Amino acid sequence: MAHPAAQGRREWLAFSRRLARRRTALFGAVVVAVVLAVALAAPLVSPFDPLGQDLENRLKPPGWQDGAGYIHPLGTDHLGRDILARVIFGARPALLVGVAAVLISGVLGMIAGLLSGYFGGPVDDVLMRLADIQLAFPFILLAIAVIGVLGPSLVTIIAVIGVSSWVIYARVVRGAVLSIREREFIQAAQALGVRDWRVLVRHILPNAFTPWLVVATLDMARVIVIESALSFLGLGVQPPTPTWGGMLADGRVYLSTAWWLATFPGLAILVAVLGINLFGDGLRDTLDPRLKI
Repeated sequence: MAHPAAQGRREWLAFSRRLARRRTALFGAVVVAVVLAVALAAPLVSPFDPLGQDLENRLKPPGWQDGAGYIHPLGTDHLGRDILARVIFGARPALLVGVAAVLISGVLGMIAGLLSGYFGGPVDDVLMRLADIQLAFPFILLAIAVIGVLGPSLVTIIAVIGVSSWVIYARVVRGAVLSIREREFIQAAQALGVRDWRVLVRHILPNAFTPWLVVATLDMARVIVIESALSFLGLGVQPPTPTWGGMLADGRVYLSTAWWLATFPGLAILVAVLGINLFGDGLRDTLDPRLKI
């Protein structure tokens, strides 16, 4: 009998090979890895201070070289700040909000889905009605109301997005649990008198984790877009902290005279979201046993 650790390594290697065969998923994984690496190492890879202002050299085009001989590959903004440096540092709040909000909503949705799908009855009715009530609130109006009361900040954005996005996880996990709980090994565990919490944690949770992981991966792209939209509206992380949405808001005034102010942060959002979506699609196809290649 194979050692569990060795068997786990072989399964991980087989999964990696299947994922690598999907070129779009591999491309998405590379993009996500690059964006994550750039965000983590922003102080090391950024050529300039993202907050440094130079009003004498404002609105310089891409490729402009200053008096010291330094080249600004993406130009400067309306305050003379380097666009490339701000795009690099803008990845930090986007990814932080994406990861933190997905973890909060994912954990809440996982717990609600497990309880709703396993116990059914009144528990299922209460949790699913709460989900219906949550879906009845337009997210933007809810975000504006909460942020208006608490004030715009990184913590507030994470809390608003995290608490309001648990429904999709709950419904996906609930659907998986409804199928899993009818299988023979679950019924055997229940017949042996295994406690409900142990059945949920040891048997149902590992089998429901795969669809949860796929939803979490795809949902991160949506959260990044939401964070950018809130920052664009002035409800996100406040200046002078660079954010992609805030850079878009600043650049919309100069679209006819300085196109690069809004173009490059917009491209950053596009590339990051596209990479995450491609990776999430590939992860879904690889983990689905009906789509083995």
